[in-house]
Amino acid sequence: MRYLPPGLGRGLVASLALLAAAATHADDLQIEVMAGGCANCHGTDGRLSGAVPPLAGRDQALLESRLLAFKHEEVPGTTIMDRIAKGFSDEELAALAEHYATLAND
Repeated sequence: MRYLPPGLGRGLVASLALLAAAATHADDLQIEVMAGGCANCHGTDGRLSGAVPPLAGRDQALLESRLLAFKHEEVPGTTIMDRIAKGFSDEELAALAEHYATLAND
């Protein structure tokens, strides 16, 4: 069995932790960029109320199913959401649904 030089194991663990944190930050930044387009109609952080429904705090499964339905043209009479949703992968739409579900609607 080989052993790592003293201190190398801790340094390796710290480096891996930094890489994981950087990847998480990059994922968060990507979600923020994708969600930025939603703000045009749904308001900052999806909290606009009125004719366009707010997104913040809504059920994740409901949001995801609606976004996927828009993407796959299963919602008749939409004005723009079908075209917007087609610009995202199913995984990106799921990530957006998760993002908005975690935001408080206040």
